[in-house]
Amino acid sequence: MSAPTAYRADATIDRVDDEDLVVARTRHPWRWVSTAAVLVVVAQFVHGLATNPGWDWPTFTQYFTASSVLAALWTTIELTVWGTVLGFALGVVLAAGRLSDNPVLQVVAWTYIWAFRSIPLIVQLLFWFNIAYLYKTLSIGIPFRPAFFEFGVAGVISGFTAAVIGLALHQAAYSAEIIRAGIVSVDHGQIEAANALGIPRYRQFTRIVLPQAMRAILPNAANEVIGLFKGTSIVSTMAIAELFYQVQVIFGRTGRVVPMLMVATVWYIVLTTILSIGQYYLERHYARGSARELPPTPRQRAVAKCREIRRGGFSVRRGETG
Repeated sequence: MSAPTAYRADATIDRVDDEDLVVARTRHPWRWVSTAAVLVVVAQFVHGLATNPGWDWPTFTQYFTASSVLAALWTTIELTVWGTVLGFALGVVLAAGRLSDNPVLQVVAWTYIWAFRSIPLIVQLLFWFNIAYLYKTLSIGIPFRPAFFEFGVAGVISGFTAAVIGLALHQAAYSAEIIRAGIVSVDHGQIEAANALGIPRYRQFTRIVLPQAMRAILPNAANEVIGLFKGTSIVSTMAIAELFYQVQVIFGRTGRVVPMLMVATVWYIVLTTILSIGQYYLERHYARGSARELPPTPRQRAVAKCREIRRGGFSVRRGETG
């Protein structure tokens, strides 16, 4: 009698489905405690922003979109664009020199990077701003021969031009190392395989090396661009009407320091956010091929969540009508 009983017990165990199993829920009490503490701190901060009269939000609203502030903001954007384009263009040349087999190019590129990374940016900017003290005129012609024509430095290199030159030369030293590191990070075996297949060097670089190098270059390059955008505030020492200089002028005239600093802060945050969004989609573009399926974008996740909520509500309404 014991054998059939055992058989029936085994059969009963075999008939238990996974749906009948009780799953114990994992509890995280400290997670809820830490979340509540963070929310309390954030609520206190927001309450202080809304109730503390020292922030002076009416003055902030008055000057946030003022014509003088918007003009200064545009000057900041121009400095960032020119510094980025010229800096990375020169950085590509310097990176090529560092990676070249020519020892002279290697030494020249290394010396440039060493020198411009050693000198603070503000010193470089002030040097170019006062370049007319060293060179009154510049000439173009054959070396050690009479010049074709000459021009005065003070009339050509304005404050804005000097700022662009200083930012671009400073940026080139850092972008060169970023580009070189990205190219070096590509596995050399892939280049050897491309050589074995007879692929031309230009196509090797554009189709094999560059797409993979960009995955390593983009995060650091985006950080440099954002740093350059915020670093344009140093140009205020040259009396160029960029964003931070204009804010200083206004709070020096009105005495409203805090709200004017908030004007500059919010504009810096807005444009940095735009740059970060552009970085995200550029990295996503060059990430193709590194994974079978790219993760959804924030917009795609939001759309999927809305559809899920709508389907859930539709199913509930159908259950009620049934």
